[in-house]
Amino acid sequence: MRLYHFPLSSNARRARMTALQLGVPVEEVVVDLSKGQQRTPEFLALNPAGRVPVLVDGDFVLTESHAIMAYLADLSGPTPLYPAERKERADVNRWLFWSAHHFTPAVSVLNWERLVKGLIGGQPADPKEEERGERLVTECARLLDDHLAKNEWLAQGRLTLADIAVATPLMSTVPARLPVDDRRHLRAWFGRIQELESWKKTNPAR
Repeated sequence: MRLYHFPLSSNARRARMTALQLGVPVEEVVVDLSKGQQRTPEFLALNPAGRVPVLVDGDFVLTESHAIMAYLADLSGPTPLYPAERKERADVNRWLFWSAHHFTPAVSVLNWERLVKGLIGGQPADPKEEERGERLVTECARLLDDHLAKNEWLAQGRLTLADIAVATPLMSTVPARLPVDDRRHLRAWFGRIQELESWKKTNPAR
């Protein structure tokens, strides 16, 4: 089983962390986005969208990081990371969908303007986009902080796929200057995530 990824991609990182947390063996294949390897015919045959991560399990090809997380969890058998009981799983799923549709897109605005543009030698940051990103991330951070004021983890009182999914975009907290410094509960929770071996082993600075 192969997992195509790029170390600086938060989407790919959540898939890699999940495999490590579950102990699912995968062969990691780096797709260097900075060199345009995501646009090669070979990679586009796997994912026409030209994005990582991509999981290849035999003749089955799966894209989208949150779907890959769920697939790996189901593949590993019953696991507290992704409970089988209907309501417990729904509780985790709500955060996976929130991550995919709200938090990750919000962070990506500031990530693009304040980090990626500089890395690829693009145009300066767009102040209007920065303002929009600040507003979106602030709204999400407030929601997270309020929830974490009453909960050690996002779902079911323990580490689950929900925490991994939501935490990975925060890897750009410093370079993208995400507005989360005043969110005490969020930062304490993120500190717990950073202590996980799966987080440390997927640190692109390693």
